[in-house]
Amino acid sequence: MNKKESAEKERTSCNCPGGPDKIKSSVRAHYARIGSAEPKGSSCCQTAPTFEDAIKGKIAKVVGYSEEELASIPEDAARNALGCGNPLAFADVKEGEVVLDIGSGAGIDVLLASRKVGKGGKVIGLDMTPEMIKRGKKNVEDAGIGNVEFRVGEAEAMPVEDGIVDLIISNCVINLSPDKKKVFTEAYRVLKPGGRMLISDIVTHNLPQNIKDSMNAWVGCVAGALGEDEYLLIIKDAGFKNVEVVGKVTFDENMVKRMIGGGEGDDTRLEKALTLAKGGMVSSIKVRAWK
Repeated sequence: MNKKESAEKERTSCNCPGGPDKIKSSVRAHYARIGSAEPKGSSCCQTAPTFEDAIKGKIAKVVGYSEEELASIPEDAARNALGCGNPLAFADVKEGEVVLDIGSGAGIDVLLASRKVGKGGKVIGLDMTPEMIKRGKKNVEDAGIGNVEFRVGEAEAMPVEDGIVDLIISNCVINLSPDKKKVFTEAYRVLKPGGRMLISDIVTHNLPQNIKDSMNAWVGCVAGALGEDEYLLIIKDAGFKNVEVVGKVTFDENMVKRMIGGGEGDDTRLEKALTLAKGGMVSSIKVRAWK
């Protein structure tokens, strides 16, 4: 195996605890619980126990949603904004466009995009968890919006026709996939020529092995995240051009603690979070690319 082949194998392999199938089943079960639960705002990147917190707390200040945007949508969608950034902030959405949201969850980005594309446009919300699809549909219905369609499916095999999408958005989802190369290959396939992608996602730097091996950290959007250079290279390998990072936020210990939590004592979680935060190991980036 030559150097190029070795690098390709490293980029596309999955260092997944339990293997890719275990990752998918664990991620699906985790977000099914969130989708089925009463609104609590618990996500991989944020916990907002009340709507007031969702508007005034770190979702608005750190992740990038404005108070006006959050106040314009149903409370449940704002409370359950399971993301690490606002992908629409740099997307320049136009009226009449077709937008695909990979991992649409409770529907915050679907709702905001639907207003930007107008009645002549369309937004497709894709999620592999039926419980989250149900929740997203309810929020869209509550908002009285009619230009949204939800589809159940995996990002690695999107139930979307070739070349019909003007803009792809995604918010803290692709890091959860055990095969990110397939996700971006699929994204390239469904985009129109000249179409674009604007995604928010987690990247990591020198992540400790015990975090990489933690299923809690995987479903919390940390363990499955790649390094920034590797992440951008996979996007380029899928065929995208003009790949650029247009925004970046490095998380503090409080944000990291929420992401890696579950099944551990508070002191242990805090210790890990402090280590990751002080080392600048966990960040959210916004990436723009073109077909």
